[in-house]
Amino acid sequence: MKIAIISDIHGNLEALKSTLKDIEKKKVDKIFCLGDILAKGVHPKECIDLIKKHCEIIIQGNCDRNFSEKYENIESLPSIEQKRIKWNQSLITEEDRRYLLELPFCYEFYMSGSLVRIFHATPKYDDKAVINLDDIQTKLEMFYPSNKTISHNIADVVIYGHIHHQYMDRLYNKTIINVGSVGNSYDTIRNPKKDSNVMEVTKSNYLIIEGEYGSKEYNSEISFQFIKVPYDIEKELEDEKLNIEKEDYRYELKNGMYRNMNKVNNGFKNMGIDIDKI
Repeated sequence: MKIAIISDIHGNLEALKSTLKDIEKKKVDKIFCLGDILAKGVHPKECIDLIKKHCEIIIQGNCDRNFSEKYENIESLPSIEQKRIKWNQSLITEEDRRYLLELPFCYEFYMSGSLVRIFHATPKYDDKAVINLDDIQTKLEMFYPSNKTISHNIADVVIYGHIHHQYMDRLYNKTIINVGSVGNSYDTIRNPKKDSNVMEVTKSNYLIIEGEYGSKEYNSEISFQFIKVPYDIEKELEDEKLNIEKEDYRYELKNGMYRNMNKVNNGFKNMGIDIDKI
């Protein structure tokens, strides 16, 4: 069975439509979504409807939760955060908000003997970033269960989103995979003197996992395939005049870079990494 795993659509309707079309072409059996359907783009309602129609399993992302919650004292938040929350909530219905708030935190299944656990960011938190440069212990903890996971077993494979770029690593006979982002793909390790063509980054990302779904026996193959799908970025940006974050959104889609690279670089410095020397 082929399962497509998508994540971080962020209201990018053109990217989602192109991705679903590619998934259909590849004759995938199921689609799982790891959340963050809204925030950033101006089409969250349409994206929610498509995700509900096509995805069998849908996980709650931090943006799904954050921009759907009711805030008793929203005036206590920073003004920019107030503006973002009110704007995003104006683009969806009350029914959409309830739906997003009721989504599960994680899901797990067996595939060709391996226990696969999927979640948005980590087994404990929906908003903590675990990246490819993190230490082994941080990555190892991604396999451990928490009070939010379905079982208390240690996973063999973990698949997550949140950080918006694809990678896969192996440690202690375990596999950790990030599926990347459908609607807001970017790389955090960037240097204008060393970067390849920006089209290597700005395509929609997703993953296909193939194997014997539901089997606890190690008697069949399992495979993981990263997919990058081109989509019409300019068409997606046609409605950007409606976007309160239009400059940041355009910058991220066109350049494949996070809107605040200083924040990213400071994060690397806190890890003892000088990104300019990489």
